[in-house]
Amino acid sequence: MSDRPESQPPVPAADATRREADRQLKVLLRGVEELLPLDEFRRKLERSIQERRPLRVKQGFDPTAPDIHLGHAVGLRKLREFQDLGHQVVVIVGDYTGMVGDPSGRSKTRPQLTAADVERNATTYLDQFFRIVDRAKTEVHRNGEWFAPMRFLDVLQLASRSTVARMLERDDFAKRWQASQPISVHELLYPLMQGRDSVEIRSDVELGGTEQKFNLLVGRALQEEAGQEPQAILTLPILVGLDGVQRMSKSLGNYVGIAESPSEQFGKLMSIPDERLIHYWTLAAHAPSEEVARIEAALAAGDNPMTWKKQLGERVVALYHGGAAAQHAREAFEQQFSKRGRPLEAVLWTLPAGPPIALRKLLVDVGLVKSGGEAKRKIEEGAVEVNEQPVSDPALEVALTGDRVTLVRMGRRWIQVRAATDAAAPTASPGPLPLQ
Repeated sequence: MSDRPESQPPVPAADATRREADRQLKVLLRGVEELLPLDEFRRKLERSIQERRPLRVKQGFDPTAPDIHLGHAVGLRKLREFQDLGHQVVVIVGDYTGMVGDPSGRSKTRPQLTAADVERNATTYLDQFFRIVDRAKTEVHRNGEWFAPMRFLDVLQLASRSTVARMLERDDFAKRWQASQPISVHELLYPLMQGRDSVEIRSDVELGGTEQKFNLLVGRALQEEAGQEPQAILTLPILVGLDGVQRMSKSLGNYVGIAESPSEQFGKLMSIPDERLIHYWTLAAHAPSEEVARIEAALAAGDNPMTWKKQLGERVVALYHGGAAAQHAREAFEQQFSKRGRPLEAVLWTLPAGPPIALRKLLVDVGLVKSGGEAKRKIEEGAVEVNEQPVSDPALEVALTGDRVTLVRMGRRWIQVRAATDAAAPTASPGPLPLQ
């Protein structure tokens, strides 16, 4: 007779464990850049299955801005896959690391945020996290839980876990050092802080973008020093922004926010370069590899990229707003552009009343371009209309008076603009409004 308690389920046989590990690995390796060390991760996975103990899967987010975009969603969807396979996701809200600023991939020191800024952003972040990740299966920690009580001696002891030479091995720090650009001392602490997070929550695996690899490896080293089994690290590719060149970033204006309206999301996705279609189908639409291969073959055979771009837009919008909203967004876009019609709705921007404003400045103020130079080029290229009339003079000024609404189009994006004497700064409506 077995000594196993009757309430405990039978332990899977070795063959069954291997088969289940193979199944989970096939899911988890899809779209992954690196999983290191792979053999170590497999042993963790098999032990998790054998012991029926979920892996603790960590990802940290510094709430340096209030919104999550499709680039963040790449990691969140991988977390959801771990959850669907029965593992425990642990989200670290970097209220302390966020005030330092992750130097990964940065060519200069990031501006430091206040505690109030970080907490305000964190509230919005978490609301948007749970559009993708299952709230009921997520453990959430702020790393201030362990950093806030630290004494200065504790900080010195943490700093002693690495050397300046080791930190300068980082590609971003090395480039800044060689270019005689400043590196603040607090930035050197960031990888150690992220690694300490892994020690505190005893992570089995940590996710991050490819530029995070150095930080993730520091976590392994600190766990070993603390007598813990080191985490496996899983890196994911970086989603390129709408410009098709730089990584998606709100500060660069090349992003699609997951909380943006269906029409805004769809319209932005129509502007991605054709050569980035497969990249977006893989990372933004989270399409299975078999489907991606079919799309790639169709494009190579001569299919119109816009056909697949519209399907991409509909797929992505459906992920965040549902199928009906995605279909409406597509229909509105086709009416607006494919049929040469006016849009049914557009975001309304309110600007302070005053003397006529230079069109170039207006385009910058409402976020249609990043600089006056870009605005000048777009106007000269004929990509801008005011009240449905093409403009070509970069010196043109627009009068904003009374309640009159001015309709501005640049490329495939439309906005409404009006003046308001009580507006201290340009403000946008929460979503598109019917044209006035």
